[in-house]
Amino acid sequence: MKLADFIRGNIEILLLEWDKFALSIDSANNLDKKGRRDHAREMLMAIATDLDKPQTEAQQIARSKGQAPFDPDADTAAEEHGVDRLTAGFTINEAVSEYRALRVNVLRLWMKEIDPANAPNCLDDILRFNEAIDQSLDESLASYTNEKDMDTRLLKTILSASTDQTFVLAPDGRFLYVNAATADLFDRPHCQIIGKTCFDLGFDFAASLQRNLLQVVSSGESYRGEFSYTLGAGQQLEYILSPVLVKEGDHPEMVEAVVGIARDITLRKAAEDQSWHQANFDILTDLPNRRLFMDRLQQDLRHAERAKLSIAVMFIDLDGFKEVNDSMGHEAGDVLLRLVAQRIKDCVRESDTVARMGGDEFTVALNEISAPEQVMAVAKKITTDLCRPFSVLDTLVQISASVGVATYPFDGLAPEDLVNIADQAMYEAKRAGRNQVALAAQTSRLTVSIEQS
Repeated sequence: MKLADFIRGNIEILLLEWDKFALSIDSANNLDKKGRRDHAREMLMAIATDLDKPQTEAQQIARSKGQAPFDPDADTAAEEHGVDRLTAGFTINEAVSEYRALRVNVLRLWMKEIDPANAPNCLDDILRFNEAIDQSLDESLASYTNEKDMDTRLLKTILSASTDQTFVLAPDGRFLYVNAATADLFDRPHCQIIGKTCFDLGFDFAASLQRNLLQVVSSGESYRGEFSYTLGAGQQLEYILSPVLVKEGDHPEMVEAVVGIARDITLRKAAEDQSWHQANFDILTDLPNRRLFMDRLQQDLRHAERAKLSIAVMFIDLDGFKEVNDSMGHEAGDVLLRLVAQRIKDCVRESDTVARMGGDEFTVALNEISAPEQVMAVAKKITTDLCRPFSVLDTLVQISASVGVATYPFDGLAPEDLVNIADQAMYEAKRAGRNQVALAAQTSRLTVSIEQS
């Protein structure tokens, strides 16, 4: 039986052998049966047709050198096969191995069918078949390589045009690739970056980036983070590190490299910070507002509970502020509130929190209180300082303050409870004649008069 007839008559068997071999290729694991057999039928049928055609001596010589034109149908199928295998993730070795297996299987099965006595007459078919397979392989690899080169060129163009910083790191942290945006950010040419680590380049974020890189290498999973780059214009960037995984044979996947993409978020972070500040700080005095005060107080209480410490909460209401605001106007009232805020801040430690609750009401959280006398000393200092005249729009203004005090854990355990109890104590100070400090207790309240200085 001639080889061309054998191919046509046993096409399904040959395709089955092709399919069996494809199953042994890692990159073919995700392909279905149609995908594994892709273009094989067309290539084999085109080769069979070519084997039926007589060859001149000149054609034989040209084909032996790979120079003669082949059946265009086979060329097209081989070219498409190469592109599809690249898309499927085949390596060049895997693509070549398919043709090697096809060659061996066709000839092995055919030799079983022919009469041994007629074997010498089959030599021409074998030579032409090998030439056809070689040419199909050449066409397939050429299309594979051309497609890959085009993909590489397109990728480089995209990365070069991207405003995002894109880079590739070796598992040990060396830069293998950086795009133009990354080189611009680092203010260095590519040649001074490739092969270097962030430590070599003296970047202040080197340690944190290296930790995250090692996490990606060890886990094989992506990582998202942020870093600040202070060597240039002080940009803040967010980035993602993604592993490039390779698998060889039965060995588990390994991280061959790590791709990083970073984006400048300086303006976005500034806007977020501004938005957060506006939501948590009083616009007039720039003190923490009620929301932030309660949040900080909650954190202080957790710390106090662990450390078995006391906390004092003061609720301060200004005496005489309404008269100033009504007689001198809102502008004067605003100036006075800002001056009051600063004086209260000057009376406490940086670790304490001063907040404006609204209107002419302020609160103070005193941390790590060791004795009641400590609270009274601060309260007396605040009331004494607030009694001193203020210069408001070139006019001396004098006010005072009524202060209520609640302590943790004696008067309450929750932030809202402590603030409410301190507020109630403040009203007792008001009723006692103003310019007073009222201490709340679990069983009684003591009103202490503060002499005006």
